[in-house]
Amino acid sequence: MTPSTRSLLLGSAIVLAMAACKKEEQQAPPPPEVGVINVQPTSTPLTRELSGRLAPVRRADVRARVPGVLLERVYEEGTDVKEGQVLFKIDPAPLQADLSSAQGQLASAQASYTNAHVAAERARRLAPQQYVSQSDLDNAEATERSARAALQQARAAVTNAQIRLGYANVEAPISGRAGKQQVTEGALVGAGDVTLLTTVDQIDPLYVNFTMSSSELQSLRQAQGQGNVSLSDTEDTTLKVLLSNGQTYDQPGTLDFSDVVVDPATGAVSLRATLPNPQRALLPGSFVTVMVNMGTRSNVFLVPQAAIQRDTQGAYAMVVGQDGKVARKDVQIEDNAIDNHWIVTDGLKAGDQVIALGLQQAREGGQVKPIPYEQAKAQAAQAQQQQGGAGGQPPAAADAAQGDKPAPAPDAKGDDAQQPASGQAQ
Repeated sequence: MTPSTRSLLLGSAIVLAMAACKKEEQQAPPPPEVGVINVQPTSTPLTRELSGRLAPVRRADVRARVPGVLLERVYEEGTDVKEGQVLFKIDPAPLQADLSSAQGQLASAQASYTNAHVAAERARRLAPQQYVSQSDLDNAEATERSARAALQQARAAVTNAQIRLGYANVEAPISGRAGKQQVTEGALVGAGDVTLLTTVDQIDPLYVNFTMSSSELQSLRQAQGQGNVSLSDTEDTTLKVLLSNGQTYDQPGTLDFSDVVVDPATGAVSLRATLPNPQRALLPGSFVTVMVNMGTRSNVFLVPQAAIQRDTQGAYAMVVGQDGKVARKDVQIEDNAIDNHWIVTDGLKAGDQVIALGLQQAREGGQVKPIPYEQAKAQAAQAQQQQGGAGGQPPAAADAAQGDKPAPAPDAKGDDAQQPASGQAQ
């Protein structure tokens, strides 16, 4: 083969290689589109979901304060009663007899005092003329004083007998809802002990008793010291109550008490809130879920739950840089979510483009084309509708559909808890 032939063949090979490279470049697919959220710092309510129990504001035991036979129950069980309303009647005959006896003793004491007073007055008039001795005068005045004391004692006995007779009508000590009758008619009550007849509970408003771990409360205090959290005053802290059926109670509560001592058995701090109950729909003793607004957390980011992933290293988000390449950012998040958004406290900065749709097509270091999240979601929904008849579903549409399903809850500590997720943007 001549040198000219070899040169011709070599040139042809180079031309063919360049053409092949150019063809591959022309056939290279464009970077995939991903929906991004341009995150900005914001302030959010600092809420905690805790378990609580309802209790009456006041609870009074209605007891028999005098011995006797229970004659009748006047009130209707389970109804509202007023303070001072008669609930039970005890046989008053023995108590009336005691009052009559005390009144007779009072009359006798009154007569004795009258006689002693007359004698003492006579002695005091005759003493200056020395018609009576000083000793007789002293004795007359001493008898008068003794009779006066006996009269006062007899009056007190009558008052006590009247009070005990009044206890024959057992009255409600407070206004509230009267409970079940504990003793039937005809039973002897108050003999040797104060017999419990029923209870009265004041259920409007109600107390909500709950606890918070001392470590969590301490972390809130530390965050407040760093300026990231502003805690509400006790009288301004509000809460919502979730009932057992999942519905939110329509009346907000107010935190009115926070204990200053940690329970050594549980390591928790007791808190209490007041909850209006005008319709008497809530009953004491019920367990409820309490959403407590403890204050405000500032300089945090709200990110859709679908944008946060996790692995063995913790929670992270995929961010599109200025060059269009995908980068991973490890983040710290709160355990609770707000409107299907995670609260990111660390790991992001203002202006980061967080991928919230199309994560299946995003690879760390890969090239992508960022578009606004809402636009990407609309395109995915349209593509899904067009291909619905063929049974196909593009990856972005699959992400959009998956965003409305429960997703595992990412946790910076690597916990396996799960939270509901949604791909809706703030």
